Amino acid sequence: MHTVPTLSQRFRPGIPKKYLLAVAAIFWTFAGGMLLVRGFSILKFNFRVRVFEEAGSILTGIIFYIALFSKISLKHINRIQNIQLERPCVFSFFNVRSYILMTIMITAGITLRLSGIVPVDYLALFYIAMGTPLLISAFRFYLYAYKGLRKQGI
Repeated sequence: MHTVPTLSQRFRPGIPKKYLLAVAAIFWTFAGGMLLVRGFSILKFNFRVRVFEEAGSILTGIIFYIALFSKISLKHINRIQNIQLERPCVFSFFNVRSYILMTIMITAGITLRLSGIVPVDYLALFYIAMGTPLLISAFRFYLYAYKGLRKQGI
């Protein structure tokens, strides 16, 4: 018996599950890269050399990755690998809670930048500290995507 797909099923942008980790990797690369580019470009216009501050921000980002983001990225990888659908929604690389958290973080970043509450130099260092673990997590997604595709003979 053939069932008629619902309206939401018909218009859901589904992709083969085997590519969902790669989509997640691209998304995390974009987010981390955007923060790093923004942070370094803000500091570029500051004439004072801030090598120690920049290195400290990167080190802080690495610590964030080890302490927090490594667990978060592995949790997302496991969730994606355990999705039962053959063609999940392209946006299912995050769960609802993660989308809410991402929205809050983006809104807070924009609000802090536009309000001027935090000096832009410090905000730039924060962008670098947050972009670093996102980019490291992206590489982890690429690795798992590559392993998954290779396992399937692709």
